[in-house]
Amino acid sequence: MLNKRTLAVLKRELREKLLSRTFILMTVLIPVFLFGILGIQTYLYSAGSDEKAKIEIISGSQQITGALQKTLSQMKDVKNNKLKIEFSTQTKAQFTQTLNSLKGNILSEKLTGVFYIPDSAVNNKSVEYYSKNPNNNSLFNKLKDPINKALVDIHFTDMKLSEAEINFARSSVDINSFRVSKDQKIKEEGAGNSIVAFLFTFLLYFSLLFLGTMMMRSVVQEKNNRIVEVLLSSVNSSELMTGKILGVGITGLMQMAIWLIPLMVVISSSFFMIPNEYMPDMNFAQVIYFLLNYFVGLITFLGLFASVGAIFDNDQDAQSGVWPITLLIMIPFFIGISMVSNPENQIAKIASMLPFASIIVMPARLVLVEIPTWQMVVSIIVTLGTMIAIFPVAGKIYRVGVLRTGKKPQWSEVIKWISYKY
Repeated sequence: MLNKRTLAVLKRELREKLLSRTFILMTVLIPVFLFGILGIQTYLYSAGSDEKAKIEIISGSQQITGALQKTLSQMKDVKNNKLKIEFSTQTKAQFTQTLNSLKGNILSEKLTGVFYIPDSAVNNKSVEYYSKNPNNNSLFNKLKDPINKALVDIHFTDMKLSEAEINFARSSVDINSFRVSKDQKIKEEGAGNSIVAFLFTFLLYFSLLFLGTMMMRSVVQEKNNRIVEVLLSSVNSSELMTGKILGVGITGLMQMAIWLIPLMVVISSSFFMIPNEYMPDMNFAQVIYFLLNYFVGLITFLGLFASVGAIFDNDQDAQSGVWPITLLIMIPFFIGISMVSNPENQIAKIASMLPFASIIVMPARLVLVEIPTWQMVVSIIVTLGTMIAIFPVAGKIYRVGVLRTGKKPQWSEVIKWISYKY
C-alpha cells in the first residue's frame, strides 16, 4: 500500500534511522565486533597455551624414555622453559605407587600432570594422563606429535627402514578437496567459502534480531507516548505499519550492503594478496541474491516484531511474548552454522526450503555447494510467500493492538483479532 501518506511515514522513519547515532555506530562497530570476537577467541586459545606447565613422563621401558627425551627436548617450549618435563622409567606397579605419592602435588598444582606410557603404547599408541585438569587440550596439542614421533621411531626400529620411510609413516593424510560443478569446471576448494557462509549466517542472525527488536520497541514506545494516536489521525494503521517496516527495511538493506562492500571488493579485484585457500569462490550474483533475500526476510520478521510490539504496553511484556519469533531466527542460525561441517545434510536441505528457515539457511548453503535450480526456485517462492502471508495477519494484529491499552491481552484474544473482518 504505497501512497503519499505511506511515503511520508517512510521518509520519517528513514530520517530517524539513517541519521541516528545507533545506525552509524552499529554500521561501524559490527565488523569490529565480529573480528574482535575471532581475535579474542584466538587470544584466549594462545593465552591458554602460554601457561607454564610442569609434567612428569613415566614410561615402561628405557627405550621409550630415551626416544621421548630425544624428541621432546627439541620442543620450543622446553627450550624456553615454558614446559618443564621430568622423565623416569617404571613398571606399572611402581607407577601406581608413584602416582599416589604425587597426588598432593597434582592437587596443589605444583605439578600439572603425569603421563604414563606403557610398553604396549609402541603398538597401540594408548597413553594415560593423570591431572587435576584432564582435558588440557592445549597441552595435548603440544605433546601429541612429539610423543607420536618417538613411538613411531621405536616401532619401526627393527624393520631397518630409512629416515624418509619413517617420516612418511609419521605424517597424516592431507585431503585436498575439489568442487565438481555442472559447467564441467573442477576447482580446488579452500576455506574461503566456509568463512563466507559463516559470515552470511552471523550477519543475518544478528541483523534480523537487532532490527526486529528495534522495531518492536519503537512500536511500544509510540504506543505508550500516545504518538501513535496523533499519527493515526493523518494515516490509517496499514499505511503507518507499512511505512515503518519499509523504513527500517531500507535502513537494514543499506547497512548490510555497507558491511558486504569489503567482500565485493575481494571477489572483484586481485589487488588483495589473499592466499588461494582463503579466497572465496563466488560471484556478484550470489551477493545480490543474499541482499534481496535479506531484504525480503527482514520485511517478514519486521512485520512479526511490529505486531508483537502492538500487542503489549511495555518492553518487559513484549520480551516475554517475542520468544516464538526469536526461535524462528535462532534455530535456522544453528542449522546454518552446522552446515560448515556438512552442507548437504538432510536437515539443511529441508530447512533451506521451509518458511522462515530458508531466509538464513539457503544463502549459506548456496556458497558451500551447488544448489539445484528447482530448490532455489522453491526457496524463493517460499520466502516471498511467507512475506505475503504474514502481512495481512500482522496488519490485523497491529490495527487492533496499537490502540489497545490497559490489561495485557490473552493469546486467545489476539487470535480473535486476526479473525475480525474490516
